Amino acid sequence: MDTHDSDFRIRVAGDEPRLAAALAQVLLDCVEGGASVSFMWPLPLHKALAFWDSVLGSARRGERIVLLAEDSTSGDVVGTVQVIFAVPDNQPHRADVAKMLVHRRARRRGLGAALLGAAEGAARATGRTLLVLDTVSGGDAERLYARLGWQRLGIIPGYALWPQGGLCDTTYFYKTLS
Repeated sequence: MDTHDSDFRIRVAGDEPRLAAALAQVLLDCVEGGASVSFMWPLPLHKALAFWDSVLGSARRGERIVLLAEDSTSGDVVGTVQVIFAVPDNQPHRADVAKMLVHRRARRRGLGAALLGAAEGAARATGRTLLVLDTVSGGDAERLYARLGWQRLGIIPGYALWPQGGLCDTTYFYKTLS
């Protein structure tokens, strides 16, 4: 899978040196910018690197696909999303979409929609027919998912913390793939 746009390229992550470091920079930027994506601010670099080392190891084992968005000019990683296949035995048709992250300098250019479309395509290619995700309620991502045809299930109040502290609500979505 390889998707091109004039501003970025989306592809499946491989076993590349320094990839965890590039993804860690995107994660650090998103958390510093206030994204509620499981981490608190300040996020130490070693913790971000350990997270991505674990995720990339899971991808090598076939438990997930990690998609990257790279800036077409610089080649820098500016976004990512995961499709996670590690689900219970009775749910082989389902996958979770997780950690869709777009660096602040690459936002408002359609990258989130492109990453989500690539994730849906990757899930379809592996025979998945149902995707599930959660996101902070009231944010840009919630509006994006709704606009792209995801079905809102409901909100869990006070589900997680903002990176700088304070509770935030989480909205769950699903999408049936044809």
